[in-house]
Amino acid sequence: MAKKKIVIIGGGYVGFEVARELDACADVTLIEQREAFVHPPAAIRALVEPALLDQIILPYDNLLQSGKVVRGRAVSVSETEVTLESGAVFPADYILIATGSSYAAPFKPSGDSIADFQQASKDVSAQLAKANSVVIVGAGAVGTELAGETASAHPGKSITLVSSDDTLFPKYPAKLGAQLKGKLERLGVTVILGQRAQDLRHLDRPYEGSVSLTDGRVIAADLVFPVVGSKPQSSLVQSLPGVSADALGRVKTDKWLRPSSYPNVFVGGDIADIGDGMTIVATARQNPWLIKTLKKVIEGAPVESQKPYAPWKKAPILVPLGPVIGSSWLFVTVGDWITRKIKGKDIFIPKYRKAFGISSSGK
Repeated sequence: MAKKKIVIIGGGYVGFEVARELDACADVTLIEQREAFVHPPAAIRALVEPALLDQIILPYDNLLQSGKVVRGRAVSVSETEVTLESGAVFPADYILIATGSSYAAPFKPSGDSIADFQQASKDVSAQLAKANSVVIVGAGAVGTELAGETASAHPGKSITLVSSDDTLFPKYPAKLGAQLKGKLERLGVTVILGQRAQDLRHLDRPYEGSVSLTDGRVIAADLVFPVVGSKPQSSLVQSLPGVSADALGRVKTDKWLRPSSYPNVFVGGDIADIGDGMTIVATARQNPWLIKTLKKVIEGAPVESQKPYAPWKKAPILVPLGPVIGSSWLFVTVGDWITRKIKGKDIFIPKYRKAFGISSSGK
């Protein structure tokens, strides 16, 4: 009996893992624009440890044993096939769209070229090493980790972290934000809360300049990092019939992560407005559900007979401030040792290298 054909669009944290786990039981085609996966959380540390850069760029060559990875850009999806910009057409019994999100350089590739991403990271790393003063605008996980990584690696630099919120990580218990603020300040970081930057020259890359705050202060800096959040790449799925999206562009779904009137098309990751944040932790909940559900559907079970997806009530979060210290919320607030053991020490690099079939020696 022929295996069911599954086409997965996007080789990020959702796409690569679902493709790998379904490889043995389905005819899997993974469509990805880039020749390699980039592990963004480690891209933060690579700015202060440039030798890490080669460790976090992971080619798709060894990901699948039976299925195939096709480099290309999907431009249309129907109930029965996916069409690429090249004109190639891939028939499908089931389709998963996981096209992810964009972010300011150099934390994610801004285009399809991995070489361009590498160069951008190297350029910013050199700028950061030379800068005496750094302003980071945005105090989510990326901004906070960047402040901590920079202060840990370059003690003595003037580092300012600016947040429009009155506390760090306001959606979490106050203890987490208070711990992180205190640790950043002990590292020498100036944390400014409750202020918006009014005149950012760029939103997609760092630059030299100044930042004006709503209270009238102007902070000059050798390097300004705009770290103001992800933008979902959802144009492909928004072209499907019956799709609706929020103001940010995340698409709404039914209980089984289906966004349109096509019953065999699913979405996951940053483009899905299903109650999860745009984080890797969200995919750690979505991926097992997608894998289990799609396996059952492949075997012939109706989608509606499967347990509906339930998002995190409050997702865990890990916030290292360099390789040694940090704080996290794992249903309770925890400190340096647990944050270091789980994430801070190696930023999950060995885990993802193993997932892509790449040894620690790079082979």
